[in-house]
Amino acid sequence: MPSRIERTISVNWRHQVIFTQNVFEANNPTLRDTLVNNTSGEPRKALIVVDEALSEAFPTLIQEIETYFKTHGDSLRLVCSPVVLEGGERTKNSYFHVSEVQSHLDRYHIDRHSYLICIGGGALLDMVGLAAATAHRGIRHIRIPTTTLSQNDSGVGVKNGINAFGKKNFIGTFAPPFAVINDPHLLSTLTARDKRSGYAEAVKVACIRDRDFFQQIESDSEALANFESTAMQRLIYRCAELHMNHIATSGDPFEMGSARPLDFGHWSAHKLEQVSEYRLRHGEAVAIGIALDCIYAREMGFLAESECDRILRLLEKLGFILWSTDLLHADTDGKPVVIEGLEEFREHLGGRLTITLLKSIGEGFEVNEMNIPRVLDAVYELRERTSERTHPKIIPANG
Repeated sequence: MPSRIERTISVNWRHQVIFTQNVFEANNPTLRDTLVNNTSGEPRKALIVVDEALSEAFPTLIQEIETYFKTHGDSLRLVCSPVVLEGGERTKNSYFHVSEVQSHLDRYHIDRHSYLICIGGGALLDMVGLAAATAHRGIRHIRIPTTTLSQNDSGVGVKNGINAFGKKNFIGTFAPPFAVINDPHLLSTLTARDKRSGYAEAVKVACIRDRDFFQQIESDSEALANFESTAMQRLIYRCAELHMNHIATSGDPFEMGSARPLDFGHWSAHKLEQVSEYRLRHGEAVAIGIALDCIYAREMGFLAESECDRILRLLEKLGFILWSTDLLHADTDGKPVVIEGLEEFREHLGGRLTITLLKSIGEGFEVNEMNIPRVLDAVYELRERTSERTHPKIIPANG
């Protein structure tokens, strides 16, 4: 009598990121065709959640959405006026908003052949994605990202989650969206700070995956710093493509192992966000984290000085400040709190600590321990670098 039955189960996921302009123009078929998906019968039901800040920046957006669904009423049905919710990291700090979204899903009978559409930045996409993944054990979810960072990185991934117990994304799921629709028009009202924030993720993935992409970002750095649309779209497209390539080909899309290779620079970034009470944008914290790990890799003899300096200079050209006083925030024993990020990073996946560092631009590798004194040296070097750039030394005319 056998004591065990074992089978290997393979699941195929279709993951698509669609680029279009003015997605809610009545004559743009992109959204309709994505939802109808070559099927006939009753109109497809949709519930839409919109980021509050976006609805304020685009006062006609709600009306445009409603008009779009009326125009395509033979195939689409909007079950209620779009639900406007607070975006930003605060929306991820409790389960309340997840329950709020799910209450609408229940009220309007959104089933697994209907759609939950979220239009907003990465934090709102994370929260609404969790609601979609857990209602009816998973309903069809459409993401329409509205920030640079969510269009090129977080919004095209397969993660959903909220923060809990003082940890970022402690509660969450891996659930690929039915589709992601990127519309550059929705970036037009972002502040310079929010447009820039997403650049850090592009530099990150270029550093660990694609030297040619890094060189392209360097070539476009002035245009990107001035937020020229063509350069931004080139960056967003290639970054999203590299992210999706990793998900589809890495062999570990749901991070069952101990490595998080796409999270280069993130072990300290996640902690910095928390320590700053999310005053720092995610991309700003990632830029600091990349700089910290590059200096550390240089000091450990992994990365050439010229390569390290090239990365830091690019981040600065793009407008990032590679320092925050939060790096020096200490606990009651005088230990910098940012160091706790290493253990929290390990604990999130379990297993051995696995940190991605660089051998060269375009070539990442993994280490299983970090030399804490060298990490702190890197922190102090960043402080000095920023101080010198902010308050340059005055050299007397006579030497």
